[in-house]
Amino acid sequence: MRLSLGGAARWAALVFLFLAAAVSGPAFADPTFPPLTGRVVDEADILPPADEAALTAKLEALEARTTDQVVVATVPSLQGYAIEEFGYKLGRHWQIGQKGANNGIVLLVAPNDRKVRIEVGYGLEGVMTDAYSTRIIQQDILPHFRDGDFPGGVNAGVDRIIEQLTADPADAKARADKAAQAPRDLDPDTVIFIIVMLLVFGPHVLVLLGLMGLFGKRGRSWARSSHSWSSGSSSGSSWSSSSSSGGGFSGGGGSFGGGGSSGGW
Repeated sequence: MRLSLGGAARWAALVFLFLAAAVSGPAFADPTFPPLTGRVVDEADILPPADEAALTAKLEALEARTTDQVVVATVPSLQGYAIEEFGYKLGRHWQIGQKGANNGIVLLVAPNDRKVRIEVGYGLEGVMTDAYSTRIIQQDILPHFRDGDFPGGVNAGVDRIIEQLTADPADAKARADKAAQAPRDLDPDTVIFIIVMLLVFGPHVLVLLGLMGLFGKRGRSWARSSHSWSSGSSSGSSWSSSSSSGGGFSGGGGSFGGGGSSGGW
């Protein structure tokens, strides 16, 4: 069993990312999140007022029809965090989605970091799968972003998300199945790497591996349970804080665990 140069570089990057995540973990402050002021929170100022109003109307109608909550968030900086970590912490901080149903989605755009993410609540992972989220980012959002058209990309992404959430269940499943890639078995080098990381770092490593999608949906489930008992429920954590907002909109108590997909341009 031999690790290629490319494989070695990949695992070196994984180790670096894990150590960086550990340094920015519970012992240090979480990112500073903007207040939840509505269904569109354009902190990066990339959306004209007319687009904000139109998006808000679409998302309000979606929630009235399905109870699903979708929020568009743009931020000027990810503050040194990976967009995956920033995204699920933001979703938990705002508590997007209904309590118990966890049916929230955050479309997160960080234009200065050139990153975008669709963060999916637990309850919608079956319909807004990682693979389908990837399809929306790659085919609908990023072509606009690469042309500098942020409103066009955000609108296209929101339209596809709404289309999937309001589709007939059979049609939604068919789309998700079509977007899904064949599952990949873990190669021996990967298994050895995971074992070593578990021995060195313990269950905290499952949080990172789950967020990176190495284990897919099952991995995220392990990461959730690991995080729950390892980090506790400190009242100072942004994850347990209640959300408030202007304009009569607030999160419904939903939670997130790393489901979704990211992209860059």
